[in-house]
Amino acid sequence: MTTSPAERFAAAKARSSESKSFLGSFKESLPFEMDPFQLEGCRAIASGQGVLVAAPTSAGKTVVGQFAVYTALSQQSRCFYTTPIKALSNQKFAEFAQIYGAENVGLLTGDNNINGDAPIVVMTTEVLRNMLYEGTSAITGLTHVVMDEVHYLADRNRGAVWEEVIIHLPQSVSVVALSATVSNAEEFGDWLRTVRGETQVVVEEIRPTPLQQHVMVGDELLDLFVSGPELTVNPELARYAHNERQNQRYSGGRRGRFQSRLTPSRMNVILELQDQDLLPGITFIFSRAACNDAVSQCLNAGLTLTSPQEQLLIRGIVDQKFPDATSEELRVLGFGPWRDALERGLASHHAGMLPAFKQVVEELYQQGFIKMVFATETLALGINMPARSVVLEKLTKWNGTAHAPVTPGEYTQLTGRAGRRGIDSQGHAIVVWHADLDPNALAGLASTRTYPLKSSFRPSYNMAINLIGSFGTHRARELLESSFAQFQADRGVVGLATQLRHTEDALTGYQDAMTCHLGNFADYMELRRQLSFLEKDTARDNVRERRNRAVIFLNELGRGDVFVVGNGRRSHVPYVVIDTARDIDDPRPRVMSTSKQVKRIGQEDLDDDGRFIGRVNLPPTFDSRSVKTRNWLSDQIEQLARKTPKIDVEKRSENRTDIEIARLRKALRAHVCHGCNDREAHVRWFERVSSTQRDIARLETKVEQRTSSIARDFDRICAVLTSLGYLAKIEGGHEVTASGAVLGRIYCELDLLVAECLTAGIWEGLEPDQLASAVSTLVFESRRDNDGEPARIPEGNLGDALYEMAGLWGSLKDVESQNRVDHLREMDPGFIWPTSKWARGQDVARVLKNSDLQPGDFVRWTKQVIDLLSQIAMATETPEIASSARKALDQIDRGIVAW
Repeated sequence: MTTSPAERFAAAKARSSESKSFLGSFKESLPFEMDPFQLEGCRAIASGQGVLVAAPTSAGKTVVGQFAVYTALSQQSRCFYTTPIKALSNQKFAEFAQIYGAENVGLLTGDNNINGDAPIVVMTTEVLRNMLYEGTSAITGLTHVVMDEVHYLADRNRGAVWEEVIIHLPQSVSVVALSATVSNAEEFGDWLRTVRGETQVVVEEIRPTPLQQHVMVGDELLDLFVSGPELTVNPELARYAHNERQNQRYSGGRRGRFQSRLTPSRMNVILELQDQDLLPGITFIFSRAACNDAVSQCLNAGLTLTSPQEQLLIRGIVDQKFPDATSEELRVLGFGPWRDALERGLASHHAGMLPAFKQVVEELYQQGFIKMVFATETLALGINMPARSVVLEKLTKWNGTAHAPVTPGEYTQLTGRAGRRGIDSQGHAIVVWHADLDPNALAGLASTRTYPLKSSFRPSYNMAINLIGSFGTHRARELLESSFAQFQADRGVVGLATQLRHTEDALTGYQDAMTCHLGNFADYMELRRQLSFLEKDTARDNVRERRNRAVIFLNELGRGDVFVVGNGRRSHVPYVVIDTARDIDDPRPRVMSTSKQVKRIGQEDLDDDGRFIGRVNLPPTFDSRSVKTRNWLSDQIEQLARKTPKIDVEKRSENRTDIEIARLRKALRAHVCHGCNDREAHVRWFERVSSTQRDIARLETKVEQRTSSIARDFDRICAVLTSLGYLAKIEGGHEVTASGAVLGRIYCELDLLVAECLTAGIWEGLEPDQLASAVSTLVFESRRDNDGEPARIPEGNLGDALYEMAGLWGSLKDVESQNRVDHLREMDPGFIWPTSKWARGQDVARVLKNSDLQPGDFVRWTKQVIDLLSQIAMATETPEIASSARKALDQIDRGIVAW
């Protein structure tokens, strides 16, 4: 008889209370044998150490985190399980509730507050960070914190939160960090030991299911590598690549625009995977719109990957998920086509989707109903949706400024989804062939495991306030200097300092080799430098001047004009202009020489100045193709040339530069070092010395910039906060003022501007819908730079408040500039009108009409407005603003936002 996870846990807990061996009983509660790396990580937890586990996707590293949860429950203490995204928090909450019982598990994500006092609480990392700053009693009894997907600390916008938590957690708490495979796990582990004490580093590089690499060429699924003692690229792919290059050359196709006939259609790829039993799959497309288009394309083609029975089950599951939705809401959200795609086993998954829709897709995929998902790279971040195969249609992605190649780390993360542990014997990564595909470059991506973890930590205004309020300025500065960012910078300084020392040692030897026994060689080289500079500068000026004279001369020529030029081989070659009509593609005049050659002549053909010598009257019917006409014109040119005396080019008068060059040459020849037999060897060593000195200066600058860089940023932020009255100077540091305490409760990118708006009373008198609209400018960020018309600003009180906010932002940027700080991004008015309409009770159809917003984006940004309104309601000391913020919350937390 099979037992449920909860029954296995209860039985194991009973045994652990008798045997006191938590790890032994935990192993018995699992329905599978633990891998060596899992055992190693669990033993570290059992011994009271922290642990960092770096392992590939789907390797089972969360088992180590689960043991931390099990240990805390068995000890009757508490464990917090943090995740980077709400969807993963919801997933873990459901999983732990099933295993350990709903009464033992809580969830805190900002959107949900369920059983927050439970011994196990799943939460987003920001929630734990806020707890630590607020000094809440919720961390009482806390013994373990699991930080899932800890490599998120490299995230540019949110990564600092992970470091804040790791630094500020009480030392009595064991940190269990779970990371994707990173190439500098030991470095990260060394930092964890520095700030958290004894920490075991466990690295697992072997995937639980081997990954086969393929390329889909036409209707063939070819292996990327061929078997042998060494990893070798399939010669068939090399042959295809060679043929593609030849086809591009012969067809005149430009690289990047040539459409290969070998690129399979999306339908053919899916059908091939189906035929070879390689579904379910995930096709990564780095565009939201392209993901939706891919689903539509499959629907229009009539593709169905599910059985009739599966279709009925899918419809039943989907329909029961939205009992409160109106038919109009479902119509606007495209519910019908979306459900139709799900019933056929197809779906898209990206950040622009409605969260409720994404959750359904994830559930159906995990149950095996969805056979192919078209997703952006956000799917690779933590969500449990392993596939049998992963398809990459392209190996380039838009990074915000340009189309950049996928990095080895990104390729590893994306293809890591392929292969389900315990289900598949191997996973499959398929790259779709295209004209520019280089099999060798793809092999480099597939075989490189470089994914370094780099800190994105930098202090913020809110962070400075909370640190100083909790620890004082001196201690806060020390805590910041213990960040992973500073740890990495300091390690870099060690390498730079070593390089600097070696370079300085080499410089001494170079200087000895440069020394001349006859005199000061540095003075001699200074003369050479000055002379070389003047000669090169003069040569450039002469070339520029000659080119300008030639252009002017050619532009002034008319039909029938005869002129002579020096051509570098024979001087005074005569030409006659036979046509001055300037073609768009070639503006040079057509001329004929005495040798009867007709050609076009440009300034590059004039090695010397051209000289006009006469004119020939060309008949209107002159035809340069006629031999008789060319003979006649050649005689005319020769007669003019014989009558014209040869004139030597006038010698150019000397200017100040010429005089200075002559003086320097004379001084150079007179210098004692000029006669040294080893002069040119000394010159080479002198140039080596100069280059080395430049290297030393560059290295010294880098060392100075990196040393205590985080602390310097902190000092500058403190200077900004002090000048604005959020901090007050006291002996030995700073103290937080009343307005600073308000700032300490605001967690957003424009935290300082929010605090200033509250202090200045800009939002007093605004109606709830107006306040929500004003707040939207502080959280919203357009996905792309908007080159079109700027957003229309409302009139009345809201418009006045927005203009005041913009003026306040400008003043704050001036203060930042004075203190060499650049933290505050610009406000973005792109979400004002959707927020205003939604807050005034309009339905989703009218809100999204004539808007580029996708439903998922609308919900996501509205939730961020809700979050900031909640913070404002708690932070402000003005009852009117607090009341308006709470009313605004009620007005916008409805409908699809509240689903």
